Amino acid sequence: MTTAVPDDSFHVFDTTLRDGAQREGINLTVSDKLTIARHLDEFGVGFIEGGWPGANPRDTEFFERAQSEIEFRHAQLVAFGATRKAGVRAADDRQLVALADSGAPVVTIVAKSHDRHVELALRTTLEENLAMIRDSVVYLRERGRRVFVDCEHFFDGYQDNPDYAKQVVRTAHEAGADVVVLCDTNGGMLPAQVHAVVRTVLNDTGARLGVHAQDDTGCAIANTLAAVDAGATHVQCTANGYGERVGNANLFPVVAALQLKYGRTVVPPRALPEMTRISHAIAEVVNLTPATHQPYVGLSAFAHKGGLHASAIKVDPDLYQHIDPELVGNSMRMLVSDMAGRASVELKGKELGYDLAGDRELVGRIVDRVKEQELRGYTYEAADASFELLLRDEVHRGRTAPTGGEAGAAAGAPRFFRVESWRAIVEDRPDGSHANEATVRVWAKGERVVATGEGNGPVNALDRALRVALEGVYPQLARMELVDYKVRILEGRHGTQSTTRVLISTSDGTTEWSTVGVADNVIAASWQALDDAYTYGLLRAGVAPSE
Repeated sequence: MTTAVPDDSFHVFDTTLRDGAQREGINLTVSDKLTIARHLDEFGVGFIEGGWPGANPRDTEFFERAQSEIEFRHAQLVAFGATRKAGVRAADDRQLVALADSGAPVVTIVAKSHDRHVELALRTTLEENLAMIRDSVVYLRERGRRVFVDCEHFFDGYQDNPDYAKQVVRTAHEAGADVVVLCDTNGGMLPAQVHAVVRTVLNDTGARLGVHAQDDTGCAIANTLAAVDAGATHVQCTANGYGERVGNANLFPVVAALQLKYGRTVVPPRALPEMTRISHAIAEVVNLTPATHQPYVGLSAFAHKGGLHASAIKVDPDLYQHIDPELVGNSMRMLVSDMAGRASVELKGKELGYDLAGDRELVGRIVDRVKEQELRGYTYEAADASFELLLRDEVHRGRTAPTGGEAGAAAGAPRFFRVESWRAIVEDRPDGSHANEATVRVWAKGERVVATGEGNGPVNALDRALRVALEGVYPQLARMELVDYKVRILEGRHGTQSTTRVLISTSDGTTEWSTVGVADNVIAASWQALDDAYTYGLLRAGVAPSE
């Protein structure tokens, strides 16, 4: 296991496996932690805080397995713990011994820096607290460990008693701590406050300082960068901002800002284009949906909806984007909605592989159709696959229009199947159970097929019936499955007469696509979305339309 750090002048320290794991809804197994550690090392962070060995069996096992199962290329593994207990020698403190025996080359110990916490939580004296810090750092240094000290509640403590807070920093620094980290544990600070405190403490103590910011005011990223501006050279973050309460400073925007805005090389340059992929991969491991509006790596980070934006982007993407999305492994997306103009449609068409430039009549027809459909309740910004089918349909109409006739008069694009009829039946039985059965009649490759299916609901029954009807003709459908299903009742008529919109996400095992259906009832809307989902899936699979 290598412990080499690319550049020790500035530290990117990740605490996803410890502080990030305290987020509500996250419960990591040892295998999960090992997987995330590999992703973080691939991204190029300098330090990965793996947890608290000796405090729980899972973290102890993680450190044991990490030493033999992970060959770190960039990161050093960090064990987390606390200073010795009051009245106990460092060498006799079982948790300090566990930290030294963890095999981690670096240890972070948390220390009280707020005088009220020392007296009320630790129930000891201010002098004993300083001794606990000094003894713990010295003990770990003598055992060959590099030591970082996290000053818990530092900013709150500094406001109440700045002299004691600075004394804690001096004590840790003079005892041999490589970095003393100022923690905004309650997340209540603002950037100007952080900047002023970090600069003063740096000047008054001479210690190397780091920052650990919680996001309770929504300022964790800004506070972290303010600390860097004031002289901090060690930033503690978590992947995707995971953490207790509302979370921690988000690793990815912090690194992107430092590397792309400040010009600091804090991770290997080749790692930055992997940022979006790694962010999403970690989200999958913790079983949380990636935040679509997360800076830099979110699905919507470079998505453009307004027609005015699209017109400018058509001239130069930099006019409405602060960076090239490819720098962080993301991509620009054009959203098509009732706000779309010609430029939006042209750019979206280009994104999907259709060159619409120069065909004003076709573009105008697509814009008009989108606006008409969205007036009825459709939404294409969340259903790219349905929009591509609409676009493809209009392109085909224009190419096959009869001479002298209207472009829209000709039939639309060929389809893979033609629906004759469908029906779904829900049977309510005396014992309170329900039976759901569907029948579909379709034409595919010149053959009429009638099929039935049963499911745990009418939509599921329709899905199964359609599969039964088509899989014999199109075996590619066997690889496709519905992975998400959303229903929204739209404004309009009252109660059960309201219009329903259904969004379906489908996957072929490698990619996902979304389709939309709108109707007066949820079953009909679902059928439209299913029809589009399998049509688009067959189109992606390279199957030639036959109907």
